[in-house]
Amino acid sequence: MRLSSTRAHEPHQARRRGGVVLLLLSTLLAGVACAPGGSSHRPAAPTTSAASAATPAPSSSADNRSRAQEILSRMDLAQQAACVVMGNVPGTDPAPMRAMMGGGFSGFILMGSNMPATPDELHAMTAALTVDPGLPPLIATDEEGGDVVRLPWDDQPGADVLKAQPADATRVAFAQRGTLLAQSGVTVNFGVVADVAQSPESFIYARSFGTDPAAAAERVDAAVRGQAPWVSATLKHFPGHGAAEGDSHRMIPSTGMDLATWRAQVAPPFLSGIRAGAPIVMMGHLAYTAVDAQPASLSPRWHQILRDDLGFRGVIVTDDLDMLVDSGEPAYADEVADAVQSVAAGSDLVLALDGAGPDTAQKIADGLVAAVRSGALPAERLREAASRVVALRLDIADRSRGR
Repeated sequence: MRLSSTRAHEPHQARRRGGVVLLLLSTLLAGVACAPGGSSHRPAAPTTSAASAATPAPSSSADNRSRAQEILSRMDLAQQAACVVMGNVPGTDPAPMRAMMGGGFSGFILMGSNMPATPDELHAMTAALTVDPGLPPLIATDEEGGDVVRLPWDDQPGADVLKAQPADATRVAFAQRGTLLAQSGVTVNFGVVADVAQSPESFIYARSFGTDPAAAAERVDAAVRGQAPWVSATLKHFPGHGAAEGDSHRMIPSTGMDLATWRAQVAPPFLSGIRAGAPIVMMGHLAYTAVDAQPASLSPRWHQILRDDLGFRGVIVTDDLDMLVDSGEPAYADEVADAVQSVAAGSDLVLALDGAGPDTAQKIADGLVAAVRSGALPAERLREAASRVVALRLDIADRSRGR
């Protein structure tokens, strides 16, 4: 995710690690099967003991999944394609934002340029984004705390401070953060960094919950549960930015780490957040070359691992696709082609900012339609993605009514 208008940029300073070993995570991860060396194409199912120890992975209610199918049955191909796109229009004028959302897009990401001076002004803006209150949009932002803050009035600590405090402090901070977001009309927080930093010098260290996988997992659990009554929490950047060093805003960070090592050192916070009920996971533009040479956001293998091994049943969203273009890699120079490949790989929602122009979201939706018609993207994959996104939007409507 682009980090413009954050409070500060990536300080590389050592901070004290904290936390305790999570026995449940050890049991769960022991059951995430992979072949020796992490090279098999299809993982085995988790062992019986691990499956019985795990809480069932959260997903939308059966009723909302059924309602989503009914809604999808009334959509044509173009509407389904728009349904899997989250876009952005710069500035604070609600009129062009509402015009964009009138195109049927499921979501809007609020960046720094979109933030007004007061909560009341933001609430008026987010209200303008809601075309159909019965099927509210995914109104998202990156509200991590610490170095990445969009709401100027959010004074709660981020991971840079919370990693050195008891896990309950994370729950309290994110409960307060979730309340602020909900009061402003934001429904999705791309704010739980589940990456495990490799060292205090890591690119992601200031934004992560530290270098200890178990301690980070405990705080990710707390962050998800703390904000759950208020906003839909998102885990990022799967499969883990800590092991793949480098700034993914300007390159494709890569690592040769194999699956067995990833499972022990990187996966625990993601699994913890999934079990805590996080309904969204963001795919990073990160290459674990021992698993797949492609970035995870475009990799069927990593989507399969997230679904089959970690048991995630919610919405998979890409990180900003414009970041792939900005990597300078010729293979990723076409944002529309990247979107098609990511949905084909298993993503349900593509994040399209305005890097390719103000109509980026529409270009991507049109590209998805063309890909289905050409056979490059299976129609059933697009429908599956749109169904998950619609079910999440219905869940958000239920949550709003229940408050």
